[in-house]
Amino acid sequence: MGIFSFFSKEKKETLDKGLEKTKESFFGKITRAVAGKSKVDDEVLDNLEEVLVTSDVGVDTTLNIIKRIETRVARDKYVTTAELNNILREEIAALLIENNTEDTEGFVIPEGKKPYVIMVVGVNGVGKTTTIGKLAYQFKEAGKKVYLGAADTFRAAAVEQLVIWGERVGVPVVKQQMGSDPASVAFDTLSSAVANDADVVLIDTAGRLHNKKGLMDELSKIKRVMQKVVPDAPHDVMLVLDGSTGQNAFEQAKQFTIATEVTSMAITKLDGTAKGGVVIGISDQFKIPVRYIGLGEGLEDLQPFNRAEFVNSLFGTSNLNS
Repeated sequence: MGIFSFFSKEKKETLDKGLEKTKESFFGKITRAVAGKSKVDDEVLDNLEEVLVTSDVGVDTTLNIIKRIETRVARDKYVTTAELNNILREEIAALLIENNTEDTEGFVIPEGKKPYVIMVVGVNGVGKTTTIGKLAYQFKEAGKKVYLGAADTFRAAAVEQLVIWGERVGVPVVKQQMGSDPASVAFDTLSSAVANDADVVLIDTAGRLHNKKGLMDELSKIKRVMQKVVPDAPHDVMLVLDGSTGQNAFEQAKQFTIATEVTSMAITKLDGTAKGGVVIGISDQFKIPVRYIGLGEGLEDLQPFNRAEFVNSLFGTSNLNS
């Protein structure tokens, strides 16, 4: 079962607040793009294309959205700029629905997967370790027994940070000396988790992307060693991306999906940026489920990504004619 079975009022308020800067920037640009126009014509579409690209939606996804709007305009013959808000909302929502699996309200722990092993990857500075801590908190709140593995052994600060999170959340952290073999840490973590009947294991990995082959070899080794303890581990490889970096997040996603088999994503730091459009582009381009979005510093500010709620929050009650 999933962690959450509903999208609460509190989560909706956090989502609205977290996307506020993106929404203000996005609709400010759209308002300027349609100024003085009564209907959606080629000039408005050109301006809208620029708005989407500069809002970090990404070129390919932008062209897809524009093509959809052109189809609507051709079908309906006359589309006013006042209708553009709703058309955009509908087409972006449709795009996300077509290109992703169904919303899972967070991580699903399938029956018979115990412990459920999540290997977390991503470059340094994206909020990877913080995301692991928040996930540990949410799994624990859901009544799960959680273990953390500090397999980012190349930075003492990474191990220390994970230990602090473990103490804060109240879950055990398995670690070794700095410079230890990451695969050895993962092996010890899974061995302890199995021995203590844990439900979920989160493995932190080194945030280096200096060499794709080096990264691939390291992650492959971690997987092989974990499978000596849990034969089908890891059950999920989650890539953490910093949404505030815009197009750089796209590039990181490209590099990591080449280096390893990423099965889910978490996009962090959306609350302090106007670059929330990156969620739309990444969801569309990589066809990998965005499981979580980070909307603040609080333990509960890591939310399951609900596509419909995201689009509704982004568009809200915005009125292009206001």
